[in-house]
Amino acid sequence: MSLESVRAHFENVAPELEVLVTAESSATVDLAAQAHGVAPGQIAKTLSFQLKDKIFLVVTRGDVRLDNKKAKAAFGGKVKMLGLEDVERLTGHPVGGVCPFGLAEPLPVYCDVSLKDFDIVIPAAGATNAAVKISPQRMAEITSAEWVDVCQTPLSP
Repeated sequence: MSLESVRAHFENVAPELEVLVTAESSATVDLAAQAHGVAPGQIAKTLSFQLKDKIFLVVTRGDVRLDNKKAKAAFGGKVKMLGLEDVERLTGHPVGGVCPFGLAEPLPVYCDVSLKDFDIVIPAAGATNAAVKISPQRMAEITSAEWVDVCQTPLSP
């Protein structure tokens, strides 16, 4: 169902995008990089956070970690990752397939500036074996994302 919500979302806002379904799992950054023949940094991972009553998503490069100080400054407090069951309930996507597209309910989306190191990134698309190739700018545009700087500096682009 989640994959279908992503496809429906693309039909409405970005009909030029094609969901890529692979035979193998792409549920982790390393698996996704192998499945799509790219470096782990080019995988766009979607993280689910909570700050007080606010739930939101942050999309980052696959090879970087959240910088707690930067996140606290950007979001106005200490962020906490959502538990697995909350992630699927709130996004409509299974862990390993979470993306900012076709969400079960509207959630604020933020894109980390680290994504701009690539012309094309590959986020999941609602299933543990589905993804899409998209420019970071286009992803931010169709998800109404705000750009933030909340990750540690990547070792290499």
